[in-house]
Amino acid sequence: MRADRRLLRSARGARPHLVLAAALGFAAAGLAIAQARLLASAITRAVQDGAGVAALGGALTLLALVLAAGAGVAWARELVAHRASATVKSDLRLRLLRRAVALGAGRQPGASSGEVVALATRGVDALDGYFARYLPQALLAAVLPVAVVATALPADAIAGLTIAATLPVIVLFLALVGLATESRRRARWGALSRLTHHFLDVVAGLPTLKVLGRARAQVAALRRVTDDYRRESMGALRVAFLSAFVLEFFATLSVALVAVGIGLRLVDGGLDLETALFVLILAPEAYLPLRQLGAHYHASEEGRAAAGAAFAVIDAP
Repeated sequence: MRADRRLLRSARGARPHLVLAAALGFAAAGLAIAQARLLASAITRAVQDGAGVAALGGALTLLALVLAAGAGVAWARELVAHRASATVKSDLRLRLLRRAVALGAGRQPGASSGEVVALATRGVDALDGYFARYLPQALLAAVLPVAVVATALPADAIAGLTIAATLPVIVLFLALVGLATESRRRARWGALSRLTHHFLDVVAGLPTLKVLGRARAQVAALRRVTDDYRRESMGALRVAFLSAFVLEFFATLSVALVAVGIGLRLVDGGLDLETALFVLILAPEAYLPLRQLGAHYHASEEGRAAAGAAFAVIDAP
């Protein structure tokens, strides 16, 4: 969390892009609601009134425009997020290299020369997962579920309350996923740093090792640190797949609860078809941003870990 706050404070040049990404998130929420409304209306007219394609031409045209606008907003969010990421990466890499040069070789507190190399290359580049994926998705996850609940409550109070009651469960599991992956993230970055540092040491000392006849002996050492990094990476993947399964399971179960309630009231005549379809189409949109946020969280892990190590070098006296 400390690295997250520091990253956001350091992203001064990217703030206009982040503000625009937030505005596009609001636009995406409005388009998702409009799409559900148009779909529900068109299906109801086709089923109950027997309307044909000619009668539904206006609604289908509006639906096509909404879908096109949604694709445009998604593309714009992606573009703005990558611009923000490029700005932050350039600034952080420049600050890190300036500080490393000012401290001199081998004088970076808590970081070897190999780790500084890894930070300035692979580490800073990994911030794409944070600024281009995780942060825009976090903004959308804060907007869209609230908009869905606020829209569903007047249409169907029971379905709206069901969505509102199940959303905290998804959020709770997101928090648990974050706690579970924190130590795994640090271990994976440590394994990568050791691998980079050891490889650079071997390359730098290769002439001496060949003279002493110890060059081949380093193959086993390199294989050992490579296996350590492989094991940590596979462990991180296992956690990512398991957490994605848990989020998908509870999101699917929550949508099923909403659908069962709507179906029962629709059969009893307590709910009209258009409202039932509208809420049923809209309900998955409340959980989709949270499910995607969990996936993007794992993609941003390496970047956040590298940012914390980079700030330790930058802040060194």
